[in-house]
Amino acid sequence: MELATAVDRLEEIVDRVEREPMPVPVREVWAFGDITLGLDPIQRLDVYVTKDVIMDGDTDAAAEFEAEYGIKGVGTTVDAAWARANPDRVRTSDNGYAAPEKCLAAELVDGVDASGDEPIHLEVCNASFDDNVTQRFKGALAREAYEDALDPRGVCLWVDGQRDDEALTKLRDAAFPMPTLSDAFGMLGADESAAEAAAAALETRRADQEGPSVRGDMV
Repeated sequence: MELATAVDRLEEIVDRVEREPMPVPVREVWAFGDITLGLDPIQRLDVYVTKDVIMDGDTDAAAEFEAEYGIKGVGTTVDAAWARANPDRVRTSDNGYAAPEKCLAAELVDGVDASGDEPIHLEVCNASFDDNVTQRFKGALAREAYEDALDPRGVCLWVDGQRDDEALTKLRDAAFPMPTLSDAFGMLGADESAAEAAAAALETRRADQEGPSVRGDMV
């Protein structure tokens, strides 16, 4: 994906978070990985979204939606009003429950990409980007499962209702100074060999991905 197109996609995602009802409350939007380096083109556009849970579930809506569409969890795992307005964007997990991360991908990735096959990865978690980077990397080091780490080179674009247009401009201008991936892992406390192994594992995983993808996480 060309850098200019990738930044356009990011701006459209932030616009949608600001303007449109979301399947779950969104607290943060980050860009991370290749786009923060100013590469042109980039291999994949990585976007991180911090979501909140729905505190006051609508059990009546859940029963109604399940009866009509056969999908569980609407009104408790995803917002009922959003689901009623966008039944075509409700996505489920393997157990038939509405999946917040897949619904967010349908809203934010499919919603801004008419072709549906652009290399955009959406990472969705209840924790902030910085916290998740740290927790994921600790776990990856402990298990030597380096492919589970998250690229720590991130740029915050939107948080608690406030967008950062300057950050979008700097991404467009390739103006963020960022370390190499192995150096970034070293800053998180990994020794040289572990940092290089983690960097290689992430680069391999990214090279194996095609088209849009989404991953949900809970910390």
